[in-house]
Amino acid sequence: MAKIVDLNTYRTKAAEQRAFGPWRKRFGEVYTQNPKLADLSDRTLYILALPAEDSAVAFYELIMGILDFGTAIKFYYLEKSKQIKVMDIHLFLADQARFEMMHRLGWIGNFPCMRYSLLEMVLSFDSIKISCKKTPPELDESHPDYLAYTKLTGNEKEVLIRRLLPQALETYKKRLKL
Repeated sequence: MAKIVDLNTYRTKAAEQRAFGPWRKRFGEVYTQNPKLADLSDRTLYILALPAEDSAVAFYELIMGILDFGTAIKFYYLEKSKQIKVMDIHLFLADQARFEMMHRLGWIGNFPCMRYSLLEMVLSFDSIKISCKKTPPELDESHPDYLAYTKLTGNEKEVLIRRLLPQALETYKKRLKL
């Protein structure tokens, strides 16, 4: 009897293979099916949260694999519109990785994009970005800057959280003992 193949399941598995194959080599880790940022190891999350070329290349591997644009090394040969799309998604995912890192430190509470897998955030980028932008992460009451945070307006609160990034990276690095 012939096997019936669910085309969507096949496409999803193929996208995951293209996306996470390079990550398995890069990070030396095995990923669950359809992983979220919360499923990544502390070490991998730290590398992705760094504002550096290594993290950009890792994100390009993921994004271009999911979108079937080829390997990261082919980024500069893509059409400009595809390059811009990859860069936009990269910046969005980098922010989400940083929020996940701050969440693990206990600096921010839950944030909207926590519920989405990496695959979903890439494939449904436009709608998820809009949805997540409506509810930015909030500083946890236990953070030393919380009182100052409560006196700020919406955009100022988001700026304060982003300004904590260098300190968060350093604190996370110490926690990892790197």
